[in-house]
Amino acid sequence: MRNSTSWRRIATTLARTTLPCHCAICGMASPDLVCPPCVTDYVKNTRRRCTACANPMDLAGSLCARCLAHTPSFDATIAATDYAPPLDRLVLRLKFAAALPLAGWFATMLHEAIMADTSFIVPDLLCPVPLGDGRLTSRGFNQALEIARPLARTLGIALHPALALRVTETRAQSSVAPAGRARNVHNAFALSPPAIWLVRGKHVGVVDDVMTSGHTLGELAALFKRSGAARVSNLVFARTPPS
Repeated sequence: MRNSTSWRRIATTLARTTLPCHCAICGMASPDLVCPPCVTDYVKNTRRRCTACANPMDLAGSLCARCLAHTPSFDATIAATDYAPPLDRLVLRLKFAAALPLAGWFATMLHEAIMADTSFIVPDLLCPVPLGDGRLTSRGFNQALEIARPLARTLGIALHPALALRVTETRAQSSVAPAGRARNVHNAFALSPPAIWLVRGKHVGVVDDVMTSGHTLGELAALFKRSGAARVSNLVFARTPPS
């Protein structure tokens, strides 16, 4: 296993040094998937975010007005960046063009955001947001799982891909009017049979590519809390700013 890992590292190094590579955003030559200037311009930002839902905040404080008025089922959210141009194009390329190397880069950016937040409590285990069987079959992969795999490795915690199951084939939240999104995912998830022993008393981290309304993540968090989880945190690459 150690030799196999060493050879993979050597192959990656050789590929980086011998094959041409261009930034996925600006197209300039870069040894990385996204060049450092684009990471600085589009990912690295110091904007204040609500610790619960990761929405941007203008005023000092840990919680936004919405989370103060209606406490979400989840306890915290870490978002690496906003879901906005040009990064939204990368998310769509991962989802609909199977640009799977982007999942590893998303995980790297998310890991850096987690490490930069000294107040964040790292979860005990990770779970990707599950896809329904129909969408998984048509797409061929779950983008949340592809992000969660490298993220679990860098965090050094266990990944449980089937911790939660999508038992209802819901419509994509992006195709549902905002007023109907909570209803669309209501009771859409269930725990896998051994999951209750894994989540009881634990801090569960739920991984996804984008958080928009938060209803999907809220539904999963409520499920884990009912099953005995002590804490649930969302780990998402991008957060859609409120309109």
